Amino acid sequence: MTVIFARRARLSNGWASNVSITINDGRISEIIADSAPAQGAFHADTLLPALSNLHSHSFQRAMAGMTEYKSAGRDSFWTWRDLMYRFAQAIRPEEVEAIAALVFMEMLEAGYAAVGEFHYLHHQPGGAPYAALDELSQRIFAAAAQTGVGLTHLPVLYIYGGAGKKPPSAEQARFCNDVDRFNRLVETARGKLPLEDSAIGIAPHSLRATAPDDLAAALGAHPSGPVHIHIAEQPKEVDDIRAWLGARPVEWLLANAPVDRRWCAVHATHMTPGEAAALARSGAVAGLCPITEANLGDGPFIGPAYLEAGGAFGVGSDSNVRISLTEELRMLEYSQRLRDLSRNILTRDGAGVGETIYLGAARGGAQALGRNAGAIEAGRLADLVAMDARTPALCALAESRLLDGLCFAADDRVVTDVWSAGRHVVKSGRHVVRDNVIARYETAIKSLAARL
Repeated sequence: MTVIFARRARLSNGWASNVSITINDGRISEIIADSAPAQGAFHADTLLPALSNLHSHSFQRAMAGMTEYKSAGRDSFWTWRDLMYRFAQAIRPEEVEAIAALVFMEMLEAGYAAVGEFHYLHHQPGGAPYAALDELSQRIFAAAAQTGVGLTHLPVLYIYGGAGKKPPSAEQARFCNDVDRFNRLVETARGKLPLEDSAIGIAPHSLRATAPDDLAAALGAHPSGPVHIHIAEQPKEVDDIRAWLGARPVEWLLANAPVDRRWCAVHATHMTPGEAAALARSGAVAGLCPITEANLGDGPFIGPAYLEAGGAFGVGSDSNVRISLTEELRMLEYSQRLRDLSRNILTRDGAGVGETIYLGAARGGAQALGRNAGAIEAGRLADLVAMDARTPALCALAESRLLDGLCFAADDRVVTDVWSAGRHVVKSGRHVVRDNVIARYETAIKSLAARL
């Protein structure tokens, strides 16, 4: 049993003072406001529900900074993807594990408690499976066990090289499975999940990397659990899918797949207002990755239409070029302001933007990962983050403005402690095994860099 005593906490029904929270077996068992601290309780300043990072390709963290130079012609997502494919050919299993551990540690220190790992690096260079079909999934599991992050593992179904069943390139061979082998991989990995609160779902990569019959077969084999899919990230993707399937990607998906609350539509950037409203009505979560979407030149999400329709959303760090919870949320709102030449967009009249997007992302991220978290309530997983509101960036703010200050005036250094399903993995701003994780990463990256 663990007891946390917080000077203040953002409960599901609002702010409360002098809050004692009891954790048993990873879950919140009791919440008492206006209490006195119990003997032996851990003291925190301000306690919040921790967010889930709903979309990550952890191996891409190791190439951060390697693509920020001008190549011939116009750079885009597609030129970046070519560089990423070449990078992916060089990574060995032990390096996958070391990079993932660094990423998960950085997420936890930033205030995330859980991650959805959209995992498509499956095989050896050239496409031959490892002796253990789920070898690289096991490396992700080892990184999650080392760092204590809550993991929803999302093996990716990747079959084709482009819309219309285009054959995969040699660089894509490490990612590819047919549906039967993919199903075997998922079921093999399911039996080896690293922590009691870990979960597994499936991730049809995109409409361009699958096909209608493959998508239907995979969904039929996995009738429960999270389903994540890249959708409408780029205008070229929209054009290619419309030319092949006769409809825009989100339009086609909603008409032809059983999209509901277990789905996460990652990016969903290029939607019409009608598509945004329809996606919101489906109950699916829009998986937004504002830093990566800005870095790759994807464009901003159609936020006002989606939120007006009551759509659920969460945030992820995708390429992991920069892992920062506060910057992710800030970029989400600022991208809307830059497009619309306006302010305070992703909220309703009178409500704080920071509070709206923070609490919305907490709920939506947990839903997308199939994780009973996202709010401080009895019975939920104890995914909690403590911040120090006495810091200069926050100390002048009333409680009602604290989440606005966190999103727009502070940075991740205000995070003092993080619990993932009750595991106290960040203490005084540092992950409990930080030194070991960094040492292993440095060894791995030196070896990887020598082969690039």
